[in-house]
Amino acid sequence: MKHQERVTLANKALTNPALTITEDRYRLQYHLMPPIGWMNDPNGLIYRNGEYHVFYQHYPYAPKQGPMYWGHAKSADLISWEHLPIALAPSEPYDFVEDGTGGGCWSGSAAEQDGTFILIYTGHVDGKSPEEVQCLATSEDGIHFEKAAFNPVIDSPPEDGGFGFRDPKVWKHGDIWNMVIGYGKDGKGKALFYQSADLWKWNYVSVAAESDGTMGNMWECPDLFPLGDGDRHVLIISPMNMGETKTMYLSGMFDYSSGVLQAEYAERLDYGFDFYAPQTLLDDQGRRILIGWMNIWGSSMPEKEDRWMGAMTIPREVKALNDGTIRMEPVAELMALRRNHYIVAPQVILADSILSLPDIQGDSLEMIAVFEVNESNTDAEFGIRVRCSQDNLEYTEVCYQASEKKLLVDRNHSGSGDGGISEASLEPMGNGSLKLHLFIDKSSLELFANEGVKTITNRIYPDSPSLGIHLFSRKGNAVLQSLDVWELDSIW
Repeated sequence: MKHQERVTLANKALTNPALTITEDRYRLQYHLMPPIGWMNDPNGLIYRNGEYHVFYQHYPYAPKQGPMYWGHAKSADLISWEHLPIALAPSEPYDFVEDGTGGGCWSGSAAEQDGTFILIYTGHVDGKSPEEVQCLATSEDGIHFEKAAFNPVIDSPPEDGGFGFRDPKVWKHGDIWNMVIGYGKDGKGKALFYQSADLWKWNYVSVAAESDGTMGNMWECPDLFPLGDGDRHVLIISPMNMGETKTMYLSGMFDYSSGVLQAEYAERLDYGFDFYAPQTLLDDQGRRILIGWMNIWGSSMPEKEDRWMGAMTIPREVKALNDGTIRMEPVAELMALRRNHYIVAPQVILADSILSLPDIQGDSLEMIAVFEVNESNTDAEFGIRVRCSQDNLEYTEVCYQASEKKLLVDRNHSGSGDGGISEASLEPMGNGSLKLHLFIDKSSLELFANEGVKTITNRIYPDSPSLGIHLFSRKGNAVLQSLDVWELDSIW
């Protein structure tokens, strides 16, 4: 069966009444998610002709990982998303298996050359040698894509004995196209660097960066891009088999002639349970915009019961700091979703108390809370509980431990799904305050702390009636300087 025939069948499945979503209890209000079926890695992020495009790993026939297709959505404002026809389907010997399993159009990126929209992806076939190759597909209208007749454009890794060879990220520097590909060998994750004059013929240059032995044994979804002054670049990776750490970034100077990143700093990118395979784009304002998959492999994923699975994070702007670190902040466009603004007056929250805010409830909210951190409350643990039930047995807690300078998100009482506590070290801001910026959306919580210096992203699955908001303090008094809450409109 030809590629377009498989795409047509997949698009028909999206409108099949027998496959429609059975329950909207966990459906998100302002996040990109699949119309039905399965969603994982964001792919092909690109700003083109005044619109933002996000492709994604997709299986339209069931809420499970199957042979991977590429779903497609676009937005003019990073808020409202329009689902477009499926872009890629497994159909060729390099990405398809006749029994319908073990193959797929795996993750990749997008580019534009002379008005042609180009997708670059990994063709995967279980058990084949090589198992993974890099392929191209092109489109003139931005909707219908044809696979290149000369695929694969990279037919093997540069050496044998590696672990994985996938997820190409392509960008242009000067007149040369550049690519990083995820790889692993000898227990070390690596990002391989290639260059091309035309996107069709690629030359292997170098290992751009590799693990020091502690950063996973294969690096999925590498994304290398300039950020900040001079030749400073950031490499984002999703390391495999690195325990709780699912995403990292390395920053330093990158030399295009040698193809080597001199990494000066490395840190976890997001400290939540549900953040993986992020990818970035550069828009017409010069902003580096990041979107990640807001789930993680191995989790229980309760939305699968309702015939869908997966979502993307809200778009985040990545900014460089002078010390080589980065921060992520929600894009400013999201403020357009705000309505019904609530303000809570400054006050002291007494030790070992919980303060209910009965006038503020919801499952689609933005919150900005600022607390004072000083010598008088160094023993205190304080913060916010969201999605609280009336009997106070169900809630998700965002807590700052002042003595440990540690930020926690506890979802052990969050309802269905997995529990666990996410934690990140966090110093107070220069003025002695703690700023917590929360986005709550039906089955997700994204936290941006101290202007995005640390972020924590988690899926939560509370019961629908659990809508309360509480402030709390333990072991000492807490000083609330300000609290602003907005209800957020649905984009659907």
